[in-house]
Amino acid sequence: MTSSTEPANAMAELSAAPAGPAADRRRAVYDIPVQLSAVLGRTTIPVNQLLRLGRGAVVELDRKVGEPIDIYVNNRLVARGEVLVVDDHLGVTMTEIIKGE
Repeated sequence: MTSSTEPANAMAELSAAPAGPAADRRRAVYDIPVQLSAVLGRTTIPVNQLLRLGRGAVVELDRKVGEPIDIYVNNRLVARGEVLVVDDHLGVTMTEIIKGE
């Protein structure tokens, strides 16, 4: 995979396509649900350590504060971004689009 930091909006490009049968087929996918996941980091720990974790335990991840998080769509890495707060919810903003080969 290669990456690009240029903003990309694939849905806008699809919307701007000429009308016709191909455009109708593209529009048919707009309502298909996909799973989006934002991964803050990862770690590997032995099972015995996992079993000793309790409320308030801290698990150190492989990312540092300020490093971009990975954003997956249907388990495929599509972007990197930053965590932000939207009202009282967490959100992500995409800062780098990962283009497939």
